[in-house]
Amino acid sequence: MAGTMNLRERKKLATWRAIHTAALRLFDEVGFEATTVEQIAAAANVSRATFFNYFAGKEAVVFDQTPEERRHWQALMEDRPADEPLWDSLAAVLTGFCESLRERIPMQRRLKAQSPALAQSGQNFGERFFTDLRNWAADRSAATGQDELTTALSVNLAVAATHTAYQIWPEDEPFDGFLRRLEECLHQARPGAATD
Repeated sequence: MAGTMNLRERKKLATWRAIHTAALRLFDEVGFEATTVEQIAAAANVSRATFFNYFAGKEAVVFDQTPEERRHWQALMEDRPADEPLWDSLAAVLTGFCESLRERIPMQRRLKAQSPALAQSGQNFGERFFTDLRNWAADRSAATGQDELTTALSVNLAVAATHTAYQIWPEDEPFDGFLRRLEECLHQARPGAATD
């Protein structure tokens, strides 16, 4: 994907990564609450103003996703066969999305467990993804003549299955355990989904 980016985009992504990496290192070393934006900026060798050009605040460092990640999940959606049942496509896209975040999901979870501010945050990791997923499913269903209610219900059930897998995932279980729970939740939710 880097080959499709121009020089300016690559520089912006490099700066995003530098800030993100520095912040996560500080969060691990001194904790989310004790880390300041000024410390993050200094560790990333950027100004405080530059930090805010890329992130709205410390919480955004934990929750925001890179443009590369968005292109990845959009490719997951676009690569699904047009004649594949909607539920099968949703399950494949959600599983692929979660698998691509093997490192980030446990990190986000660990930080939320350590920080009351993060735990109470209304920001949702993957919020942009779920918006894109709903839009993709709506466009796909409109093209195939599937009714809006069936599509919305299927998407909401699949998203709820994903959230449920995360909620019941034990803290001491490896990430592969989460993926197994996700597969099981999607399997169990399928009978309740409207027929494709």
